[in-house]
Amino acid sequence: MTKDIRYDELCIGDRARFSKTITEHDVYSYAGITGDFNTVHINQEMAQKSPFKTRIAHGMLSAGLISTVLGTKLPGPGTIYLKQDLKFLKPVHFGDTLTAECEIVKKIDEKKRLELSTVVHNQQGEEVLSGIALVMKED
Repeated sequence: MTKDIRYDELCIGDRARFSKTITEHDVYSYAGITGDFNTVHINQEMAQKSPFKTRIAHGMLSAGLISTVLGTKLPGPGTIYLKQDLKFLKPVHFGDTLTAECEIVKKIDEKKRLELSTVVHNQQGEEVLSGIALVMKED
């Protein structure tokens, strides 16, 4: 975890990232926590009939890595996640290493809010999802 950064120390262009390899265990744990047992995620035989031809990770599991960046790195502790716009671009396969990156693109000083571009890349550098987050940073 990084040091607690005050709102007035944050600047447009500041960025941070977090990487994680997605495992079969991660996908099954996510399914158990959320109740999302869609066969494209957990049943190889059924997933072979899908457009992906194999099991894929839940899109929101990938999106959850953005929350890790926001809550632990930038803006960091004290951040309240208010809104997220997401576009899912590519499937995530078991064994993919994902890197979530967030960059401050706008400061809203009167409310201590920040708008951040959010993107997740796989190990080939391909964007698997992108979007915009709105957060509130408490000092």
